[in-house]
Amino acid sequence: MLTIYGPQDKTNRFCDGQSRRDFLKIGGMVMGGLALPQLLAAEAQAGIGKSHKAIINIFLPGGPPHQDMWDVKVDAPAEIRGPFQPIKTAASGIEISEIFPKIAAIADKCVFIRTMVGATGGHDAYQCMTGRALNPAPAGGWPSAGAWVSKLKGPVNLAIPPHLSMCYKTDHGPWGYDGDGGFLGIAHAPFKLVGGREETSKTDNMVLKGITLDRLGDRSSLLSSMDRLRREIDSSGKMSGLDAFSKQAVGILTTSSLADALDVTKESKEIQEKYGVGDKKFRDDGAPKMTENFLIARRLVEAGARVVSLNFSRWDHHGDNFGAVRQDGPLLDRATAALITDLHERGLDKDVSVVVWGEFGRTPKINPGAGRDHWPQVSCALIAGGGMRTGQVIGATNRLGEHAVERPVTFQEVWATLYHNLGLNLRAIREFDLRGRPQYLVDQGVEPLKEVI
Repeated sequence: MLTIYGPQDKTNRFCDGQSRRDFLKIGGMVMGGLALPQLLAAEAQAGIGKSHKAIINIFLPGGPPHQDMWDVKVDAPAEIRGPFQPIKTAASGIEISEIFPKIAAIADKCVFIRTMVGATGGHDAYQCMTGRALNPAPAGGWPSAGAWVSKLKGPVNLAIPPHLSMCYKTDHGPWGYDGDGGFLGIAHAPFKLVGGREETSKTDNMVLKGITLDRLGDRSSLLSSMDRLRREIDSSGKMSGLDAFSKQAVGILTTSSLADALDVTKESKEIQEKYGVGDKKFRDDGAPKMTENFLIARRLVEAGARVVSLNFSRWDHHGDNFGAVRQDGPLLDRATAALITDLHERGLDKDVSVVVWGEFGRTPKINPGAGRDHWPQVSCALIAGGGMRTGQVIGATNRLGEHAVERPVTFQEVWATLYHNLGLNLRAIREFDLRGRPQYLVDQGVEPLKEVI
């Protein structure tokens, strides 16, 4: 991993003392596994097309409470319904939790899925990144959706990799899983922009010492640091082994496209205000509450990214669920509404699809600690953009929010819809796993959501 240190900010640190921006990464260039160079080589060989559809995948790690978001159960008994009241939305007949007034105001631009089913119950992002269960898996493992898109669509331009991740990884669980190449190979794994404690503790990273994102434009400092890096690698004899694609990968650092996309200060103050400032305080086993990352995601797809994933906060609230939702809900509300509105105002709503979801739902019954426990039987999702028919609810749960009674929706169906929005043919496309067996984007019989396309 080629790491660029962020500026030292003593007020914005993780528990290990590193600053939030210390985790910004450029590349995937651990020697011995040159992800970006391989990607560049594969793309050059493939000669792929240039149509620019995109997906922004927002993962809520830990399992967001569906009853306190899009499926409020006011007719349920007190030990189930919780304190939140429903509010009317811009979509006639649809009500959601009062915690999300900004999303309510743009509900005509959203689709609320109340019946996500098929969660395996694991605390990970695997199904939200691949659409598949972890097991059984083909030889080489399932590719993430971003890996499929990277393979099949390739880059819009070589300065912005097609598959990018801002998923923070923790030491306490796999919630930061942001997908990998699976049987498609490391060349299509995500280009990681955000790391985590485990990654930054490794000593085999190539580090541009003294360079921060704010100083990427300082070419003399950049070249000096690159020269230092080159000397360090030369001493081990590795630089001579770099091919043209490796050098092109390093060359991304000297172009402005990626750095510009990451720099939200290039946006007007009005736009920045719409997204708001994230809460820098978060638990060690969660993800940053960075509303700015929603804005960066929009900037990345504008710059040429095809799939951008990010995770937001921590939603595993076995205790004080309602206090946590009161804190984090308004941040998610603001950033999500700003992103969807921004895409519409920029004319990107037909090209860019957005999905917001978690790995499972929460128990209908509130536990003695005022929390909700794991509930894989049903969960929720929000989708928007992509030219879809919006302003509607898909599915219904029973009176207690325990299970789907109308139109259950699987993770694969959501991804089938997102693939369809990108123009991918679910039946015509196949790739071979490491045992030579043909594999498809989704299982046979899985179709896009007919309600939205």
